Amino acid sequence: MRRKLIWIAPLAVLGLLLFVFLGGEAVKLLWNWLLPSLAGWPVLTFWQALGILVLCRFLFGGFGGRGARSRMHRRMEERTAHLTPEERERCRQRMRERWGFGPGPSPGKTE
Repeated sequence: MRRKLIWIAPLAVLGLLLFVFLGGEAVKLLWNWLLPSLAGWPVLTFWQALGILVLCRFLFGGFGGRGARSRMHRRMEERTAHLTPEERERCRQRMRERWGFGPGPSPGKTE
């Protein structure tokens, strides 16, 4: 078991470093390819790109794991647990309409 750990630990560290390097390099290349010419934004260095990648991780909770979206989904399920299936569907429909993902008010109807 110890022999396996001796090989696995350095490989895991190397894999993590490779993953971080590739992620930072991908953000840098995409940013420098698109944004300076489209929006006139400055060119990024590798460390700035890595910082943006980490910032996006904090803000949006990506890269696997359970982010803010799943917490929000769980909270909505807790709030609607007492509703009947019909009431739950009406609530979903109202949310879709409110946020622009469903049919809006009919042309003759005013709010």
